[in-house]
Formats: sequence, structure tokens, C-alpha cells
Amino acid sequence: MNPPVLSVVVVVVSDTVSRLAGLAPLAHCLEALERQIDAPETEVIVPYLPRDEEVDELGLLARRFPRVLFLAVRDVRSPVGAGREHHDVLRARGLAAARGEIVALIEDHARPDPRWCGRVVEAHRLPHAAIGGAIENDIDRPLNWAVYFCDFHRYMNPVPAGETEVASDANVSFKRRTLEAIRPVWESSFREPAVNAALGERGETLALSPDVVVFQHREQLRPVEALVERFVWGRSYAAARGAAATRGRRVVLIALSPTLPLLLTARMARTVADRGRLGRAFLRALPWTLLLTSSWSLGELTGYVAGGSTADADTP
Repeated sequence: MNPPVLSVVVVVVSDTVSRLAGLAPLAHCLEALERQIDAPETEVIVPYLPRDEEVDELGLLARRFPRVLFLAVRDVRSPVGAGREHHDVLRARGLAAARGEIVALIEDHARPDPRWCGRVVEAHRLPHAAIGGAIENDIDRPLNWAVYFCDFHRYMNPVPAGETEVASDANVSFKRRTLEAIRPVWESSFREPAVNAALGERGETLALSPDVVVFQHREQLRPVEALVERFVWGRSYAAARGAAATRGRRVVLIALSPTLPLLLTARMARTVADRGRLGRAFLRALPWTLLLTSSWSLGELTGYVAGGSTADADTP
């Protein structure tokens, strides 16, 4: 069997707070991939953690999408609320199984534009090692806008086309040969900053394309879950960052943590102003944005104080 042109790895990230809701958005994402217009030969891979409470639902999805490879990852565990490190492990396992000339990463709550697959391949006619795309919000509620701005404000359209230093692992694709050249960097865990840095050290470039678009569609998002998710992700981020910092640097990071709500919100506001759109949505979401960034700030503070890495909770 000839390898596909494009491999798409879909990672379930909606399980941070509630496992039972973790697979709910996945079917919609797979539907969007199934309905692509003028798509190249494409394989879709869903690496997942086998959990007793999801066996029946996974079986239904596998029958509904027989062309999708559901890849069980059995040597990793993640207690609810422990962190998000297992998402990086799942990305790595999906990438390792991919056969396409181009390999793309998205998340389960993404709904790719109807021509997303074709545009990913088209974008890779350029010599860049990686192409990141735009990420838009698909649910017009203040809470959803707030989560969107917190996660993806720098990827709202119009993203500046051309070379970049960052690309989100929620919508990014790689030439397979460039990934293979740095395989030791991501083989056990795909960490976006480390991968981007390794490509840069080899003289490879990353670029953004405003035409490669996915839509964040989190219709089941609830306030408490959003706040807890933000805390867990902030704590996880700080644990990894603090583990590589000196004691003095950690003291500085702890001291600066309370300033994050205003700092992060100001960055979002600047992006909205620079892009010239979504100003009204940003103002509607502002109370939630401040609450979410405050929860992230508390999570970071906790991660720096506690030290270590929550990654320990994800492996036996």
C-alpha cells in the first residue's frame, strides 16, 4: 500500500477535567475531516488512553469511522486533573505511527475548514519545515471567547503570513523528513518549544499561513471546568518551566505570578487591536478572561512553589 500524502494526528485534549466528556468533541472533528473538499490521500490517526468508561464510546466511533486508526497507548496513564503532559506523549505516538509525506497535528475540539487538508499540502510547496495555521473560535459565547483568547489569540486571523518562531500544536504540519531528522527530540514526548528550537538549530524555518484554518468548537464548555482546566494547565506549565530554572529564577517567577492576569490580558488586547477585528467579542469576554487568567496565575504559582514536574503523574 502506498503511503498517504497527508497524515493527520488528532489528540484528545478535552479530558483534563472530565474523562467522561473527553471523547464528545472527537466525532465532530472526525466528521469535518471526512467531509474535506478536494483532499489528497489522507490518513487520520487518533492516539488514545484506553479507559474502561470509554470502551463503548470508542467502539462506536471506530465503527462509525472505519478508515481512522484508533491507536491505543497503554503504557501511559493520567489521573483527572493531574496535568496535560500525556497530551504530548499522545502526539509523539501518533507522529511515530504516521506514514504521510506531510504530518499534521490538531486537537479534538478543532473543526478544520472544509479545504484544510488540501491547503496544508498546498502550503508545503514552500520550503519551510513546518506550517502553522490560523485558529478561530466557533462558539459565540463570552466564556468560549475568553478561552479562545487565552489559548489562541496570537493565531487569530489575519495571522501574519510568512516565517515565524512559533506555531501552535493545535494546527501545525511538518514535512516528514524534517521530523525524522530530529526524532530523538519528540519521540517520547512532543513538546512544541523543543521541536521548534531543534528545527531552528538545523537551519529549518517555520511559517504561518492564514489560509490553513481550524475552528475551536467547545460547545460543552462549562465555567467551573474552564477555570479548573486553566489552573491545571498553568500548574503543569510552571512545573516544567520551574524544573529547568535556578532557585533564584524560581523566586522571581513566583513573585511575578500575581501580575499575570493583567499582563496576559494586555497581550491579548494588543493582538486584537493589531489584527483589527473581534474587539467587541474581546470586551464581552473580558470578565471571564480576567477570571481565567487569574486561575492560570494561581496554577503557575502553585507549580513554581511545588516544584518538580506533573509529568510524573502521567507514567506508571
